[in-house]
Amino acid sequence: MKRTVTVYCASARNIDPIYTATATQLGKALALNGIHLVTGGGATGLMGAVENGALEADGEATGIIPEFMYENGWQHKSLTHLEIVPDMHARKSRMAELGDSVIALPGGIGTFEELLEIITWRQLGLYHGNIVIFNVNNYYAPLLSMFEQAIGQGFMRKEYRSLYKVTESVEETIAAVLAEPEQRIYPQKF
Repeated sequence: MKRTVTVYCASARNIDPIYTATATQLGKALALNGIHLVTGGGATGLMGAVENGALEADGEATGIIPEFMYENGWQHKSLTHLEIVPDMHARKSRMAELGDSVIALPGGIGTFEELLEIITWRQLGLYHGNIVIFNVNNYYAPLLSMFEQAIGQGFMRKEYRSLYKVTESVEETIAAVLAEPEQRIYPQKF
């Protein structure tokens, strides 16, 4: 069975080249490991880089893009598949539905929102795949610190650390998405 990984990431253009280079490497590694890529379908930033990396390595890349973004011409023109959906909510739902696992590369508000939503879905048992926070250049350190703050203050259970994995290299990230997802070991009652 072919694996599919959804990647959340920035479409921003004016970023440090280390992020773009890493996204390209990740796309290539996914393709070389026979993993189908799913993204938000945009052509710029890390989204374009991870898609280009996968396509350059003869991989498959599917984009899920809302109508308004498609109408503005923001889509990647060379994807293997492009699915146009009505809105952002449908986009997020479809991307989660397609991905056996999720990787969050660095990004802005949209990426944070996607990542936090999928972690919440995993907590609630609505999503069962691996969630990988790819901490490129220590980008996610403040968010991970916020998670620890929430645990320390009693707003999150310490068991919720198992909802996601944190990686710092392409190799670790590929291994994390290929690993069997951990069972729900945390309490199901609130």
